[in-house]
Amino acid sequence: MSQQEGDRDRINIAIDGPAGAGKSTVARMVAGQLNYVYIDTGAMYRAVTLMAQRSGIEANDTDALAKLVEQLRIVLMPGEKAQAVFVNGEDVTNQIRSREVTLQVSHYAAQESVRSMLGKLQREMAASKGVVMDGRDIGTHVLPDAELKVFLTASVQERALRRYNEIKESQPISLAQLEQEIAERDALDEKRAISPLTRAADALLLDSTGKSIEEVVEEIVRLKNRVSTL
Repeated sequence: MSQQEGDRDRINIAIDGPAGAGKSTVARMVAGQLNYVYIDTGAMYRAVTLMAQRSGIEANDTDALAKLVEQLRIVLMPGEKAQAVFVNGEDVTNQIRSREVTLQVSHYAAQESVRSMLGKLQREMAASKGVVMDGRDIGTHVLPDAELKVFLTASVQERALRRYNEIKESQPISLAQLEQEIAERDALDEKRAISPLTRAADALLLDSTGKSIEEVVEEIVRLKNRVSTL
């Protein structure tokens, strides 16, 4: 196959879904198998949240938040286990996964100035195709023309258990509390006025409850190959 033919086969893949559904891990592995670029949009919203918290800017301070976002240069780079995130040259990969950021990111992500600025950047990243992008409004808002859209979900109980196993050694929190927080975050994401979490009309629903990460990745790669031959 020539390079030109290979380029024609490259598509954009949008993976949406609620917190803890495994979107980031799945999207990164799918991108790796396809030799695509992985874009973790959730990490970008976490980066904004971290920098706003450092600056003492509340989520409802729209003017200050808009000014802050304009000053941020967010760069995503491949990492060994996860995507590395840099803000204005600083590696914030670990800081954006803190409990403080996790509890507040949905509030900051709901602001129009934040979503507008980051959405524009995300569309620019995907302009040349060959991108796997995950988030909560990729198929509906950021990349509505993506050739393959997947809405990845799992039960609240399973999502909480996955998160609990990830952080139990580093963060003192009960499984029951995590279940409550994930359910509350779902409600915030689904009810926000700007680009709420919703399944695109043409997105394929993929429930990962009881499935391994490898099984989910294999299914999405199979779907991509089917789309590419149409």
